[in-house]
Amino acid sequence: MNPRILKILLTKEIRLMRRNPFIPRIIVAMPLMVMLVLPLVANMDVRNVGIAVVDNDRSELSRRIIADMDASEFLSVNGRVFTYDDALELLEQGNADAIVAIPPQYSKNLVLGNIPKLEIDANGVNATKGMLGANYAAQSIISTLARWQAENGIEPLVPSGSVMNYFNPTLDFRNYMIPALMVVLIIIICGFLPTLNLVSEKETGTIEAMNVTPVGRFTFVLSKLIPYWVVGLLVITIGMIIGWLVYGLVPAGNIADIYLAAVLFSLVMSGLGITIANKSATILQSIFIMFAFIMIFQLMGGLFTPIASMPEWARYITYAVPPRYFIEIIRSVYLKGATLTDLWPQYAALGSFALLLCGVAAATYKKRA
Repeated sequence: MNPRILKILLTKEIRLMRRNPFIPRIIVAMPLMVMLVLPLVANMDVRNVGIAVVDNDRSELSRRIIADMDASEFLSVNGRVFTYDDALELLEQGNADAIVAIPPQYSKNLVLGNIPKLEIDANGVNATKGMLGANYAAQSIISTLARWQAENGIEPLVPSGSVMNYFNPTLDFRNYMIPALMVVLIIIICGFLPTLNLVSEKETGTIEAMNVTPVGRFTFVLSKLIPYWVVGLLVITIGMIIGWLVYGLVPAGNIADIYLAAVLFSLVMSGLGITIANKSATILQSIFIMFAFIMIFQLMGGLFTPIASMPEWARYITYAVPPRYFIEIIRSVYLKGATLTDLWPQYAALGSFALLLCGVAAATYKKRA
C-alpha cells in the first residue's frame, strides 16, 4: 500500500463529501434529530397508571391506602367503587389499568393478627403497564401498611423490605435509551453512507476510471472507509455532548473506552456497507439489503428487547450479531462505569468482526479492465 496514493484518494473522498449537498447535512442533522426527539417520544417509562379501588373495608386504613396510591407519581386512582363489577367496567372501558380490591374488615383483621388477602388484578391488554402498575400498587400498599402498623404499635405482619436500583437509581428509561441511540446512529451513518457512496459511483460510471488505474484494491477500499470512521467518532461526540447538555447524562466510565468501541464498530459497519456495495448493481438494491441487516441488528442486538428475554435459540444467534457487543459496552461504560478489563470479551469480538468484514470488503472488490 502506497501512503501517497492513499492520501490522494482520501483528499478526493473528503472533497466529494464536502461537495455533496446531502452527506454533510445528514452527518450533523441526524444526530441532532435522533438525540433530541427520540428520547422524548419513545419513552417506555410507566407513569400515571390508572387504579380502580374496590373499598369493601371503608375504614381509616383503606382511605389512607387509597390516598397514598393517588399521591404517588406512578399511580392515579381513577375510581373508588364498592363492587368488583364496577371496577371491572372501568377496566374494560380503558379508564383503569389495574384493580385493587380491599376486603371487608381488613383493618380489624390486621389488628387481630390475621393477614387478609388483598387482591390486585391487572389489565392484560397493555401487559407492561398493567403488570408494572400492579407491582407499583403492591409496593405502595406495603409501604402504607408498614407505617400504619408502626404508628399503632402493631407487630408488622407484612414482610418489609427495600428496593435499591443500582446503576440507574431513578429507573429513567432515557438513561437506558440514549446510549442505544448512539448505536443506531453509527449503524445508519457508517453503514448506509459508504454503501450509497460506492454504488452511486457504479451507477454514474466514475468508478470505471479507478478500475483501470494501478491502485490496489486494499488501498481503494481503505480510502472509502477511513472518512466514515472519522464520521463515526464525530457522531459519538455529538451524541455524548447532547446527552450531557440536554439530559444531564455523562458516562460513569472512561470516555476513551467508548471511543475505542466506536472505532471498532465503525469498522464493522463500514466494512459491511462496502461488502454490500461490491455485490450491488444499483442504489435501490443496496438499500434493501442494508435495511434487512439493520432490522436484524436492531431486533437481535438487544437494542430495545433484552437478549435475556429471547428464546434460547435466538440468544445463540445474537452472538453472530455485532451490535450486541457494542451495545453491551456502551451501556456498561455509561451506566456501570465498566472498564476495558471488564469488557475485554466484547472488545475482542468487535475487533474480530472488524477484521473479518474489512477483509471481506477488500476481497469482494474486483477491478475490471
